Amino acid sequence: MKAILGKKVGMTQVFTELGDVVPVTVVESSDMVVVQKKTVEKDGYNAIQVGFGDVKLKNVTKPIKGHFDKSKAEPKRFLREFRVDNIDDYEVGQKIGVDIFQAGEKVDVSGISKGKGFQGSIKRHGHHTGDASHGSKFHRLRGSLGASAGVGRVVKGTKHHGHMGNEKVTVLNLEVVKVDVERNALLLKGAIPGPKKGLVKIREAVRKSK
Repeated sequence: MKAILGKKVGMTQVFTELGDVVPVTVVESSDMVVVQKKTVEKDGYNAIQVGFGDVKLKNVTKPIKGHFDKSKAEPKRFLREFRVDNIDDYEVGQKIGVDIFQAGEKVDVSGISKGKGFQGSIKRHGHHTGDASHGSKFHRLRGSLGASAGVGRVVKGTKHHGHMGNEKVTVLNLEVVKVDVERNALLLKGAIPGPKKGLVKIREAVRKSK
């Protein structure tokens, strides 16, 4: 499976040959390197461990630095694993760029969504508000939660207020509009999760839409 790590740059728009406007998200991926190979014989599965993102050497612990020294690569901020079918297609120290994808391909993008902090059920779950009139005294409060005296408690799974966002989100079947090898950037149609400069994982679409 083809996959890379990237940094979300932001959104812009491009024009097709027919003059249609296409909203795109720009993802930069310039320095992803293979740090370790894992095999079925040794680890029980085939995978490559990759490093991505610049980091200051003073912020790297000695165990992590030693791990990177084995692959003769500069320490990276993030370490992730990708399952692969043929481990022989990769070598330790090999750099993987955006050129593994082509325009028109479908990809799945995963990232950590923006954190919204503690939010009420209206914003978090889209519940209806109460009357806006002055006398209602019921504007952005949740309604009844209990069932009856027969239950006498709030059923698990009820939608409440609470922490919103800051969780893994995957968007499926986004189209690769353009592959800019010179700038090490991918232009993906539509929006992807996460803030600007956030880490995202781009992989070949698992369930490709027709």
